[in-house]
Amino acid sequence: MEWLDQNLWLAWLGLALVLVAIEAATVDFTFVMLAGGSLAGAVAAGAGLGFVWQVIIAVVVSFALILFLRPYVKRQFASSEASHSIGAAALPGRLARVIETVTETDGRVRLAGETWSARVPDGAPPCEPGEEVRVLAIDGAIAVVTNQPAGYQSPDAHQGGPPVGGA
Repeated sequence: MEWLDQNLWLAWLGLALVLVAIEAATVDFTFVMLAGGSLAGAVAAGAGLGFVWQVIIAVVVSFALILFLRPYVKRQFASSEASHSIGAAALPGRLARVIETVTETDGRVRLAGETWSARVPDGAPPCEPGEEVRVLAIDGAIAVVTNQPAGYQSPDAHQGGPPVGGA
């Protein structure tokens, strides 16, 4: 028990780690704020303050984080600017560079740092290597692209995703 009295900061640190693990499962930004309070308790223990002061500091810091920081963090993660689509859903509208001629059936483009199979919409002219194209949609693992202006909507864009510049 004497070792625990001398190393109480480790208990606070262990509590903080447990709270961060719970936060990873809940993603509600509550347990991570409590973990911040636990870290403040660990600092207080490391500074040599008594257990009562450690608990007071941990509780005050936890409540302050929950009341002031948590709403800001939740707002940032819930805002439309912060909730951009990820993965293939984020690709329509982006620009790509043609690597191999893109026709209605085949082609390759460099998109978001990766090489993608690509095709143009039915009836569209092919895109030549080196040309910059706009992604209209993602159809499975194939990027549907065009060298037309940004407002162009392909006849089959509705099949693979939202139209570019749509309403």
